[in-house]
Amino acid sequence: MVMQVIVNLPEDTYRRAKRLAQLTRRELGEVLADTLALSLPTLAEGKVTSVQDMSDEQVLSLAKLRLSDEDDQRLSDLLDGQQADDLSVDERSELSRLMQRYQEGLLLKSEALAEAVARKLIPPLAL
Repeated sequence: MVMQVIVNLPEDTYRRAKRLAQLTRRELGEVLADTLALSLPTLAEGKVTSVQDMSDEQVLSLAKLRLSDEDDQRLSDLLDGQQADDLSVDERSELSRLMQRYQEGLLLKSEALAEAVARKLIPPLAL
């Protein structure tokens, strides 16, 4: 199902999206829809167990969560390419997906760490 939404964008955001649409020979709406899909969390509501409801073992496992070595290296390579302004359109999309996965993992890990400390499974982290 497709929903129509009217959105007011800052002029700079509109220009960047319009330029990306031109470069990729796609419709502006398609570019914006894809960008939102890549940017919004993929955690399905109601399908993810709350960290508070997890077993101690699950909480500790989640608290140790990290990207795979392969994904971590690829993310570093893509970030280097972005810094050098040398990424293709496909690489920019890949970077967005990896950053999304990294950010979601970081959020889950932080929730698990807080829960592990609350349950006294690990000591509070030192600053």
